[in-house]
Amino acid sequence: MKNEILNTRFVKITLSSPKNGAQYDKISIRPVILKGQDYIQAERFKESKVFHLNVEKTEFGNFLDETLPFYTQICVFTVGKTITFFVGKGKIKRSESKNDLKGDVNLSNNREKEYILKEGENIPALVDLGVFTQEFKVVKSKYDKYKQINRFVELIDDECGKIEKDQITILDFGCGKSYLTFIVYYYFSIVKGKNVKIIGYDLKKDVVLNCNKIAKKYGYKNLEFVVADVKKDVLYDKEIDVVISLHACDTATDYALYYALEKGVKNIFSVPCCQHEINLSIKKGGEMDALLKYGIIKERVSALLTDAIRAMILEDMGYKVDVIEFVDLAHSPKNLMIRAKKVRGEKRVNAPEIEKLQKAYGFTQTLFSLVNKKG
Repeated sequence: MKNEILNTRFVKITLSSPKNGAQYDKISIRPVILKGQDYIQAERFKESKVFHLNVEKTEFGNFLDETLPFYTQICVFTVGKTITFFVGKGKIKRSESKNDLKGDVNLSNNREKEYILKEGENIPALVDLGVFTQEFKVVKSKYDKYKQINRFVELIDDECGKIEKDQITILDFGCGKSYLTFIVYYYFSIVKGKNVKIIGYDLKKDVVLNCNKIAKKYGYKNLEFVVADVKKDVLYDKEIDVVISLHACDTATDYALYYALEKGVKNIFSVPCCQHEINLSIKKGGEMDALLKYGIIKERVSALLTDAIRAMILEDMGYKVDVIEFVDLAHSPKNLMIRAKKVRGEKRVNAPEIEKLQKAYGFTQTLFSLVNKKG
């Protein structure tokens, strides 16, 4: 693998799906020219931060020796072809696919960021959303939204782009108008060429009807929307690869997460919203009392406590969990994403701490109640 990379005229390389011990979540590598000299630049991502490293071309082999062992998916992008290596259990699986990269690659160190959804692509949802013009150019006033959407797709792709199955099944709870759902479908089916099935659930009949009309207009045959309540209705119960829950209100997030746990879903992406439950029931009872004195602070503390408990429960249920900033605070007050990947069996080490908090402060938390009822 290393020798093939060194002998390939690549445009970009991405290292993702880190192993235990990896210092960075993802590394993006590209050739650059600095002061007239050839270098390899590595963008190393850790949570919401990016660290840059410029490596002399003669040292690139050593850099690969130090870096490759910590990642299980390596994508090498060349003009017209993408080579992907999957590393697992002492074996390396290699695959190739076509891409639309052209030969006019900008090697300037000051180039603009390359987005996963590129300007100029015919992405119908971005046109209807007003992010793209009819000529598929980014509308200047919508550039922040364009960046946010790309960031979301990058987060999904980092974990799900390596799924090796004939069909990827994604459930989207509280999908609303579903522009992100359409964009995720476009990315996996059109850009990645995968057979993806997505079902979006929402309580509003008019919203679901409109979304199904749009899916038909776009020709997205394996994208459908259903009126359903995750708390009580019968939902899709075959093998599910990904659950997405963006801004499902209050305890609807808990029921979506619980459904994912019940079905053993491998990947979960949740951006919680309207975390009222703890705020309505929490009482003074310990060292945290000072944070409950003022209404707005109490509300924010309760929201953070809600999401911390959700993350702790997911850990107990065998998931590797991180809580990251989905968008800047300037764009949305609901900016935390809980990202979880199933990595092991159940081991309830956080439950006693959650129980202690509940007893001290008198609050209830739905996901914790649901999991305990099961257990």
